[in-house]
Amino acid sequence: MPCITLPKGSVTRLAEINGSGVIRHIWITVDVKAYRDCVLRLYWDGEEKPSVEAPLGDFFVNCHGLRYNVNSVPIAVNPSGGFNCYFPMPFRKKALVTVENQRSEDISGFFYAINYSNERVNEGSAYFHAQWRRSMTTKENPQHIILDGIRGRGHYVGTVLAWTQFSNGWWGEGEIKFFIDGDTEFPTICGTGTEDYFGGAWGFGDTFCSAFLGYPLWRKEPGEVPRHALYRWHVPDPIRFRKDLMVTIQALGWYPDGKFQPLTDDIASLAYWYQAEPHAPFPELPKMQERWAR
Repeated sequence: MPCITLPKGSVTRLAEINGSGVIRHIWITVDVKAYRDCVLRLYWDGEEKPSVEAPLGDFFVNCHGLRYNVNSVPIAVNPSGGFNCYFPMPFRKKALVTVENQRSEDISGFFYAINYSNERVNEGSAYFHAQWRRSMTTKENPQHIILDGIRGRGHYVGTVLAWTQFSNGWWGEGEIKFFIDGDTEFPTICGTGTEDYFGGAWGFGDTFCSAFLGYPLWRKEPGEVPRHALYRWHVPDPIRFRKDLMVTIQALGWYPDGKFQPLTDDIASLAYWYQAEPHAPFPELPKMQERWAR
């Protein structure tokens, strides 16, 4: 079990595996200061651009640079900050796992273990991908793009949201929409509300974790704005696409008179999916200081 220091401003190779196989389990623990300021990347079969690129904590559903427990099937975060990922990650020639420390100081005490099996990977097996995005919604455009520009054949397997409210009251009435294989104005899948998509109802009322969906964080300390974290794993119900995929969610709440209100909120998201390579280029990941809520 390696314990290393991540030098400031550097990229560290955590694993470089040659041959055909599947990463079965990733375990990491580190100080919370690494959660938003360190970037996890995974590359398959010698590609130049990563198939996974995300702030370290967000990849493991510890959003907002905060530590809390998550109890689900593919991702588990156990006391105190033990990150676990069980998404299978096949590769045919090579796998490379790196972490970049973008802080202006070294980060010591980075512990990790990456378990994999050497095995033949079927030609039809898709590669694991994950992409992080962040945007500020507005009353004029209350839509956050979770994923866009996906081309090829694959299946979508998960959504994580880090939601920062800039107003009090109910915030979770927005529809999630999956635009699949040429959809334009009308999506193939349209949700009925944010809390419904994540398996809750009637404004949640409490946090929870379950096997495939959860709302592990609701936080509003004195002097803070409300912050939320949510996850939904499409493992038993993957969303399949043959040509292209776009995923969006709205920031909607309620006016005092009971009507829908488009909200100005800060939303960061992580999308998880499998697809055949090559994948379309990811948008440039925001710089470290741009990954925090304004």
